[in-house]
Amino acid sequence: MDYVKVFDDRNIVVYAVDEWIFERDVDKGFLGEALASGLIFPYIPLLNDGYLYAQEVKLKKRLVHELLANLVLDFPELSYEICIKPQYFMYEAMLERARLFPPMVYGLLNFMRRDVKKENIECSMRGYLDALEILEKEAIVYSSNGYVKISKEFADSVRSQITRFTNLFKTAQRTLFTSLISIFPKTLSFVSQNMETFLKLQRGADENSKIINQLEVPENYLYVPTANGFVSLANRMDIEDFAKKVLSVNECAKVEIEEIGGVLNDVYLIKTTAKGEETKVIVKNFRDWSSFKWFPLTLWTVGTRTFAVSGSSRLERECTTNQLLFSKGFAVPKLLHVSHSKRLVFMEYLEGENLSKIVKRIVGSESADGLERDLSVISGVGEKIAEVHALGITIGDAKPENIVISKGEVYLLDFEQSSRRGDKVWDVAEFLYYAGHYVPPFVSTRRAELMAKAFIKGYLKAGGNGETVKKAAGPKYTKVFSVFTLPLVMLAISNTCRKVDRMGE
Repeated sequence: MDYVKVFDDRNIVVYAVDEWIFERDVDKGFLGEALASGLIFPYIPLLNDGYLYAQEVKLKKRLVHELLANLVLDFPELSYEICIKPQYFMYEAMLERARLFPPMVYGLLNFMRRDVKKENIECSMRGYLDALEILEKEAIVYSSNGYVKISKEFADSVRSQITRFTNLFKTAQRTLFTSLISIFPKTLSFVSQNMETFLKLQRGADENSKIINQLEVPENYLYVPTANGFVSLANRMDIEDFAKKVLSVNECAKVEIEEIGGVLNDVYLIKTTAKGEETKVIVKNFRDWSSFKWFPLTLWTVGTRTFAVSGSSRLERECTTNQLLFSKGFAVPKLLHVSHSKRLVFMEYLEGENLSKIVKRIVGSESADGLERDLSVISGVGEKIAEVHALGITIGDAKPENIVISKGEVYLLDFEQSSRRGDKVWDVAEFLYYAGHYVPPFVSTRRAELMAKAFIKGYLKAGGNGETVKKAAGPKYTKVFSVFTLPLVMLAISNTCRKVDRMGE
């Protein structure tokens, strides 16, 4: 039931509801939170404040749980690294409901009024903080330096279409009830007595969207780590802004942007000169691959490998794997800045020798000393890839071009196709067979065999699985690379992989 009482010359709308119905709406959104949503905004309890607060914490615990699941589904790789400030849950829950039921926009504007904003935030956040404490005890989240992080176990558990369907159903249910339930039309009939307010509520969707865009952006409270500190997911810094702000370059400084990417990637080299010193930074722009670009790749690897195509997905993988390996002491280029909204990643520029040059030297070298030195580098690469595999990570694009030797260290680059629990065999096969395509026609395959042996020995030395190497010799993988690697070279490398058991002796 709902009815109006006049108190102190103000209309007071009273909702009366059965306790069981109200608690089901709190626990499961039984009425699409048409009643429970009142606990999302600050309120003043007149009676039974303990009961109402307990229901508020229950509701906010469920909302936080749903929002965490949505983050995992929206950022499947990056969710492991996202650092969340608790305010995110408050603003996202409010905005989500304001988008579904536009009249709530004006309640949000009142919530954000300068004279009451601080008090309202403190009042509303208390329930979220208590809900987060409960979720931490349930191993859904954990605290890290003042941030909330999603537990690996929870992230793994929600990666299913069933979870996404459930969350979409809840959103649809919420929209249906808040639009149709009798409470809201009756409330609006009282509001309509004030024509100015009524006209505001009747504004079009575009106008309401403009108002929503003026409110606090929840993504301001989601962060990803970089070498220069945390960067908000709401950040919209572009390449030139980065050069001027992050690199501390003034307006008069010379900034050069040079495109160095290939067919599938937009990669740029930024050069800035200030006070006679040149600074170089690599920028990757993760655009969505068009069907023209990625269809040949799919055709080429059908039945063996699938590729991440969307720009946001590839950016997530790049950042997540880079930061994980960096935290474990691996030599990777430092992430300097991330602009998720513009799909830009800014990285340290590495001065060193690309491994493809070393592979070419091995193929054509006549110096025995130089050959041994270069083969030892290949062995070190095998060790490094095995160490990455030991973490349960696959690189996804492990060709020699994505490896740089700098100051004696093996630097791994390009993780946009990386994944957890991916295909380790692909990494081994891609490195070996792609390296083999540098062997020219009418040249002995002996050097290709030496390269393969050096890599495999290094891989096994660091704990790599011999079965992984052996599987790389199968037709599932050889068919992929036979497009551009000579048949005799493919045969020599695959035979070397099949002899892996002898190398471990």
